[in-house]
Amino acid sequence: MKMLYFAGLLCLLAACQSQPSAEQQVATAEKTVLARHDSLMAQMDQLYELRQQLAKAPAADTVAIGQARRALVGAENGMMDWMHRYRRPADTVVDARRLVYYSMQQERIDSVGRLFDSSQATARQLLGTAPAAAPSSSVTQ
Repeated sequence: MKMLYFAGLLCLLAACQSQPSAEQQVATAEKTVLARHDSLMAQMDQLYELRQQLAKAPAADTVAIGQARRALVGAENGMMDWMHRYRRPADTVVDARRLVYYSMQQERIDSVGRLFDSSQATARQLLGTAPAAAPSSSVTQ
């Protein structure tokens, strides 16, 4: 009987250890958000370069060029806005609330990533250039 109780206790302990703790989940969520931010920040120079190329590009469709330049500026502004609004929650905040915060921040930074991707794709299409070899902007969870 004691052996059965001990075996059940070991199974319960093993099950608890296989699940990441709330603290680990929060740390992972924060790292994921910041990794996405870092990957996008690595593309900021590309946004600037594309904007400069569009300014110098001889094109018949100046409306499309203007829209593409504004989209690139919008992507840059989206990143700046995200960075100004991001506030790491205090360690005293309940883990569940911190997870919700990081989930919302992940959605927001992913939205900024979509702005980066679409504005760069449009600019490259107008310039007739292929995408530069860049780090992948997608983050899998």
